[in-house]
Amino acid sequence: MSTTSDTVNFTFSDTIAGRVTGFDRDARVVSVITPAGTEFRISLDGGPSAELLHNLGEPYQDASGHIDDMLQEGTFVLAYGVFYPTEERLRFEAKRLIFVGRQGDDFRFEEAGWWVRQIKEIAAFYRKAQFGDGPVDFGQYRTEIRLGGEKTASHVQETDTISRLVYGMASAFLLTGEDEYLEVAERGTEYLREHMRFVDTDENVVYWYHGLSIDGDIEKKLFTSEFSDDYDALPAYEQIYALAGPVQTYRITGDPRIRNDADATLRLFDRFYLDPEHGGYFSHIDPILLSPHHESLGPNKARKNWNSVGDHAPAYLINLYLATGEKRYADMLEYTFDTIVERFPDPKNSPFVQERFHQDWSHDTTHGWQQNRAVVGHNLKIAWNLMRMHSLRPKAEYLDMAASIGETMPDVGADRQRGGWYDVVERIKHDGEEHFRFAWHDRKAWWQQEQAILAYLILHGITGREDFRDEARDAQSFYNAFFLDHDEGAVYFNTLASGLPYLLGVERLKGSHSMSMYHSAELCYLAAVYNNLLVGGKAMDFWFKPDPSDLDGRLLRVAPDLLPPGSVRIESVEIEGEPHTDFDAGALTVTLPETSGRVKVRVRLAPRARTEVAG
Repeated sequence: MSTTSDTVNFTFSDTIAGRVTGFDRDARVVSVITPAGTEFRISLDGGPSAELLHNLGEPYQDASGHIDDMLQEGTFVLAYGVFYPTEERLRFEAKRLIFVGRQGDDFRFEEAGWWVRQIKEIAAFYRKAQFGDGPVDFGQYRTEIRLGGEKTASHVQETDTISRLVYGMASAFLLTGEDEYLEVAERGTEYLREHMRFVDTDENVVYWYHGLSIDGDIEKKLFTSEFSDDYDALPAYEQIYALAGPVQTYRITGDPRIRNDADATLRLFDRFYLDPEHGGYFSHIDPILLSPHHESLGPNKARKNWNSVGDHAPAYLINLYLATGEKRYADMLEYTFDTIVERFPDPKNSPFVQERFHQDWSHDTTHGWQQNRAVVGHNLKIAWNLMRMHSLRPKAEYLDMAASIGETMPDVGADRQRGGWYDVVERIKHDGEEHFRFAWHDRKAWWQQEQAILAYLILHGITGREDFRDEARDAQSFYNAFFLDHDEGAVYFNTLASGLPYLLGVERLKGSHSMSMYHSAELCYLAAVYNNLLVGGKAMDFWFKPDPSDLDGRLLRVAPDLLPPGSVRIESVEIEGEPHTDFDAGALTVTLPETSGRVKVRVRLAPRARTEVAG
């Protein structure tokens, strides 16, 4: 066979993900169609192993003896194998098959308890990694955690990573009611308040240190960011994510001190980050003058970005609204999403949103690492959060932009052969090329899979569109098949395009500047909410532990997320294990009894049928 540089004449391993369209038992060939519409013929001659998708904490479930029975038409399967070149075409021989369910329309991650069990396992991993089997002492917290949970020699405690761990533990308590997770969340919140919080009495604001450098018994507070992108500045995203964990804890406890910290940080945003002339929030301010215009900021002078404008909502602001029902938080959310709808789309130039801006909202396409590149997950994150906001204050432009992103992204940001979602790509396609080029690699990050799953779950749950349901299922299949670390615990940072874990450098770590239980827990919490309450018609339990005297009118708000009005109701309530009937099922509020001290509350929420909601 003659060859050229364009001819494939070597073997290579890869993954095919799709739905079965046919199975020739005699020839041992199964036909699979991918989401892109490409049909592959997969040979089973090599005697592949097969397994049923299993959750963290579950044993491996061998299905090798059931392959013929499970390859039903419509079954979703992920096949890892080897491509062999032949005279006519590439031949794919499967070596490993992963079935996501036992039959055609069965997906294990849609089981009522799947995501609850997963967050419980993740929480147990991080609890042991950070504090062992002993007491919860955040003085022992380390930002960097190795693959198996061991700590590195690094002694810098980053404020945001502690906050992200706190968020994860609070979310685990919300779903499981296990007090040990709430203990970690509350002790972490106290540690943040005592060590990382600066109360500026002159300006009547709170801002948060970047972190602590610990050398023995000596703590050195790191006021400004230590990262090259943000060095010697106060980036908005660090202030934003400092609130993520405490505010999620506030949903459970109603601790007024957390509310006061959040309000004081909001005053910081409104006084020093907000642009009163052109709108939106600046990405950085100078640490001395608290100005976004100082020359010391260099390339970050008078800039705005996705994080400074959009990350308020998912990190803390939606949760702050859920806990309080305060109009001013809803107003800030509306302002944020109106800004996104007005400023971020760039349909004349790219299917991806624009993420970086100058003060006047002109596009900044030369900034640092981003240049004119798209973070795929940020586009999906916008769609997900627009749908949440649409349930609070419905607007056609919210729904239209979210649906447009949902329709557009699969062809430009997803892997339509293997499954999963890419990381960073060029926003502009090169002439004559079919694909947007990758910025650095074609690996897939855990947090970008989260954004895809949540975006398509809520898009399907609210619109009822089948194409969005399929995207949600495809994304959940890839994530649960390849990102769960069944050997060491928790989830991997990155995988190769094929789904194999990528375990080099910082991407080998389970704790780092980027990873600290936040996204994996947020995914478990909201995937459980959307799969059960919004899509699957299944009831769920949620847990709270407030002091009634801390709540205005002893009123506990228990809405799990921003969902369509009337779509969820309270089915039952227990306080300290005893039935409690003083609640408003439709308003999702519980009036707690007059009592001294904190009470443990279990609330069962159930979805209403679409016809009941419409009626």
